[in-house]
Amino acid sequence: MSIIKPLTLFSHGDTPNPTKVAIILKELSIPYKVAMIEWDNLHKEPFTNVTPNGRVPAIDDPNTGITLWESGAIIQYLIDTYDKEGKISYSSSPERYQQAQWLFFQTSGQGPYYGQAVWFHKHHPERLPTAEERYVREVERVIGVLDSWLQQHDYLVGDKVTYADLSFIPYAAAVPRMDFLNQYGKIFEGGKYAAYQAWLEKLLARDSVKKGIEPTAELIEGAANKIAK
Repeated sequence: MSIIKPLTLFSHGDTPNPTKVAIILKELSIPYKVAMIEWDNLHKEPFTNVTPNGRVPAIDDPNTGITLWESGAIIQYLIDTYDKEGKISYSSSPERYQQAQWLFFQTSGQGPYYGQAVWFHKHHPERLPTAEERYVREVERVIGVLDSWLQQHDYLVGDKVTYADLSFIPYAAAVPRMDFLNQYGKIFEGGKYAAYQAWLEKLLARDSVKKGIEPTAELIEGAANKIAK
């Protein structure tokens, strides 16, 4: 595509999954505009014509005529369509499937567990200590999975940053600011998960991430509160 028309990214401004997509768009230098959807309009037409799930993000690509929702599917589409040179991806096997493996772990593990941790600590109408502890433990488990891999590898796949790494950033960047995690011991105390921390610092230094990552902890908490309504 010699001239790329701007894509539309549907967002609300206070949820991490659109940020995840925005980082990929910036990495690939894909022009886009943001369509802000108010919370009261998420489950109404015309937005439900874009996504029956009534959640952000979603995209509309005038270059191909495709409308998509679900952040993982959007990222895979952007990679397949706009990263032909492999700037942040591999097309070879087994790397192609390993990237998908980590992306699925992010969308099924990191995102839901982190969101539930915030919900039960900040927004649930009654205290449920067992639920609170469960999701804090899941946050640390996810970090531990990443750290165990990163102790032996610089990146999640291959020898460069890929969309697999970048997909974890919006939630990962918020963890140090989740004060309730300290109820169960400081996760990073004593240099714990050092490989994970070094990896995260490298990713946070990228221009695409710096431009797309804020806000983080407030962003997740606001999303959890609104989604429950």
